[in-house]
Amino acid sequence: MFVQTKHRFSVKEYYRMAETGVLRPDARVELLGGQIFDVPRITPMRAATTHRLAGRFFKLPEEACIVSVRNPVRLDDFSEVQPDIALINYRSDYYKTRHPQPDDVFLLIEVSDSTLDCDQAEKIPAYGRAGVAEVWLVNLNELTIEVYREPHFTGYGSKTILRAGDTLAPLAFPDAAVDVAELLKR
Repeated sequence: MFVQTKHRFSVKEYYRMAETGVLRPDARVELLGGQIFDVPRITPMRAATTHRLAGRFFKLPEEACIVSVRNPVRLDDFSEVQPDIALINYRSDYYKTRHPQPDDVFLLIEVSDSTLDCDQAEKIPAYGRAGVAEVWLVNLNELTIEVYREPHFTGYGSKTILRAGDTLAPLAFPDAAVDVAELLKR
């Protein structure tokens, strides 16, 4: 019996595809688990929510962390994603020689509407397997924030869902609290 296998692309092959024109220079894609995914357009609500969150975190001292908006994070040799926001360790070179990796990350945030199913089923477990300490999934469809902590090999050991009336702060920055209702107001 013939078993069909998938070819998984490495990050190195992914970059080579971009260099040689296999992937267009303006392609909005990311690599997850060796598969190349199209990144859908960003809706106005998703953009506004991302701006609100980033604005909150830009108030942190620069030496505390770098606030990275829609920039790559290399999870492993087969995954390089572009979360909406990443709070990463401060480095004086601003990661000029390599993209941040899981050990560099305090918090990843995905703001989801049309990407919700993929984010919940594919990205969140991948972040946990890679050892990202904390992930927030801002669910614009349900007006909730899913908080994932305690990473392990199948995803996360802890998931909390927050709604209007709740506040939330990153584990690494307890003074940077976010009001869920204010963030998700329409």
